[in-house]
Amino acid sequence: MRPIKKVAVLGAGVMGAQIAAHLANAGIPSYLLDIVPQELTEEEKRNGLTLQSPEVRNRIAREGLERAKKIKPNAFFIPELEKLITIGNFEDNLDWIKDVDWVIEAVVERLDIKRELFKKVEMVRRPGTIVSSNTSGIRISEIAEGFSDDFRKHFLGTHFFNPPRYMKLLEIIPTNETLPEVIETIAEFGEKVLGKGIVYCKDTPNFIANRIGVLAVMYVLHYMLQNNFTIEEVDELTGPVTGKPKSATFRTLDIVGLDTLVHVANNLYNAVPDDEMREYFKVPDVVQKMIENKWLGEKSGQGFYKRVKKADGESEILTLDFSTMEYRPRQKVKIGSLEMAKTVDDLRDKIKILMESKDKAGKFFWNTTSAVLAYASNRIPEISDTIVDIDNAMKWGFNWEVGPFELWDLIGVERSIEKIESEGFKVADWVKDMVNSGKKSFYQKSDGEIFFYDVAKKDYSKLRTRPEFINLALLKEDKRKVIKQNAGASLVDIGDGVICFEFHTKANAIGEDILVMANYAIEELEKNYEALVIGNQGQHFSAGANLMLILMLAQEGEWDEIDRAVRMFQQMNMRIKYASKPVVVAPHGMTLGGGCEIVLHAPRVRAYAESYIGLVEIGAGVIPAGGGTKEMLLRAIQKAPKSVDIDLTPFIREAFETIAYAKVSTSALEAKKLGYLREYDSISMNKDFLIHDAKKIALAMVEEGYKPPLPPEIIALGKQLYANFLVAIYLMREANYITEYEAHIGRKLAYVMSGGDLTSPQVVSEQYILDLEREAFLSLCGEKKTQERMQYILKYGKPLRN
Repeated sequence: MRPIKKVAVLGAGVMGAQIAAHLANAGIPSYLLDIVPQELTEEEKRNGLTLQSPEVRNRIAREGLERAKKIKPNAFFIPELEKLITIGNFEDNLDWIKDVDWVIEAVVERLDIKRELFKKVEMVRRPGTIVSSNTSGIRISEIAEGFSDDFRKHFLGTHFFNPPRYMKLLEIIPTNETLPEVIETIAEFGEKVLGKGIVYCKDTPNFIANRIGVLAVMYVLHYMLQNNFTIEEVDELTGPVTGKPKSATFRTLDIVGLDTLVHVANNLYNAVPDDEMREYFKVPDVVQKMIENKWLGEKSGQGFYKRVKKADGESEILTLDFSTMEYRPRQKVKIGSLEMAKTVDDLRDKIKILMESKDKAGKFFWNTTSAVLAYASNRIPEISDTIVDIDNAMKWGFNWEVGPFELWDLIGVERSIEKIESEGFKVADWVKDMVNSGKKSFYQKSDGEIFFYDVAKKDYSKLRTRPEFINLALLKEDKRKVIKQNAGASLVDIGDGVICFEFHTKANAIGEDILVMANYAIEELEKNYEALVIGNQGQHFSAGANLMLILMLAQEGEWDEIDRAVRMFQQMNMRIKYASKPVVVAPHGMTLGGGCEIVLHAPRVRAYAESYIGLVEIGAGVIPAGGGTKEMLLRAIQKAPKSVDIDLTPFIREAFETIAYAKVSTSALEAKKLGYLREYDSISMNKDFLIHDAKKIALAMVEEGYKPPLPPEIIALGKQLYANFLVAIYLMREANYITEYEAHIGRKLAYVMSGGDLTSPQVVSEQYILDLEREAFLSLCGEKKTQERMQYILKYGKPLRN
């Protein structure tokens, strides 16, 4: 792989600026360039600037960067990373390209404009510099036509998905002339440095994900209009219940922008005259009317949904009614099979319920699914040679839980072909040939390996994955790799003397099964293995403790049981911290409450870049009691400069506020700023590589001759600090920043972090603070308002501020 140390991004629009932001997230400096304005703004005139002023000439790029800084969800891991981006313009600064290893073009989707810009790029680029276009709809070979041999050999398409930070897919589109080492360099850089999932595409209209994804959306639009479905019904049926993201169809379109959908659909209609589903790319009249009304979605303030303020000041989301083209209050969806499918967790079970249903939800699911499955089958080998690239493109580009061929396997390939064709769709001949040859599924598992049906070979081929991807689910299929498991957790041998302690409860909530298995894992580590990784490959690391269990015990007055559970959790975390051999914790996604407390006790952490870590117990009416309060207090003390005269109060107050305000990091880098991660804790950009990266660190710790930490000295400031906290809490309550009950919880937290009733500063043990934590937790569990908070979170998934 060639090293890529600096990049130039040409075009500071929505995509260009966010691509530069994500490069900064990965620690890669970039130049962000755009056109020079032709006119002054009124403000520039007032400030006496001219068209020759640098501030004016760089205005377009600066505005693009400013938008990227303000956009939600955040484009940057932390705001400071903006410093890695240098803005400029095409006229004055294009020669900066001489310094870069990769040039990414992300200007407007017009062939003439792109080619004109690349003519200028070719005049200044060093031979061997990689150049790519972020186009989503123009053929890469058309853009490259007529340029020098060196340019064409180093030119390809690199299609990022919006928003680039969060969307995993990076489509790579080489031409016939692109050098193999160029393709390999961008793929390797995309995976390892930017954390992307790579899909190789043929140079066909809209490549893979948009070709199939836009057909799926446009088909749904036509079907719903013909069959009188509401927007709410469609979003329920194209959301998590069928393995699609929560934003479903219309919420997604409001985020992306209706104008973007129409642009891509029109482009496809014109570009694929022989496509069997071409007519579905035609924009329906009601959507055209929305475009004329400028109801484009979030960017225009209204689209399929519209947020309005009610008389009481609260906001309400209205829904567009296609029959009247007016907005109305949202309607609750009640369809029998849909309600039943929501009650099960496994996608296969949800699909089975909908497939077997004869109600309108069942008919919608089967017809729209049939369209997509048949369409995907007919795109091989047109847009891709493999089912794997199509499945991955849809999972990573559209956040589908499974790709079309994986979904087809869930449905049952052989028994569904006739049914799909009865809906009026033509299944590709190769699928029928596959089934007739005795092969009944697109994917197979054998001996810990995955095989996929290779259309060209007419047989199964081994799915090749990177060695950095340790697939826990596959490993567990080999029973020799499973050391022990129960309903909540597994202990898996991941090789080289390293074991992995994996959670697999719902939302990876921490209950007794996990606590028991954790203690067993530490014992196995001490006796038989070199190192332990605590991690999993669920959607999130852990949503925290099993709140339902705690609430039930509290309502039944089972205080001894709650005390026992909290002690077990505290002891587990202390065993993780003081194990005689290395333990590495690998958080990702939501790492909240008890999940965060496990991270805080880890000797080392390898976090996925998208880790949202926080102690959020205040929202449930309690304080962190698994050692989280103790560890944040300890880190605050350790953060202070080493001096006899140093006042620890501001450092402890900062940790107190982090817990009291239930601050959650928006990235692993921000988790370092909040104190949940330490400076020496490291970060993986690619979630697929996280377990492997954690294992590598664990083995390095073994190699270095790891020794567990010595018990620290905790300086408890006592009543003086407690009085300081009480004043701050009083002022917050007086200013109505917190409720009276939040002030009550705050006083409990302040008592623990001050060290209780000590009349003067003293050195105390970790166990002393753990006991205070546990006592506060138990007393709060007995309060009516805490139980109300717990009930509200369990019912609505968000905190109650009572």
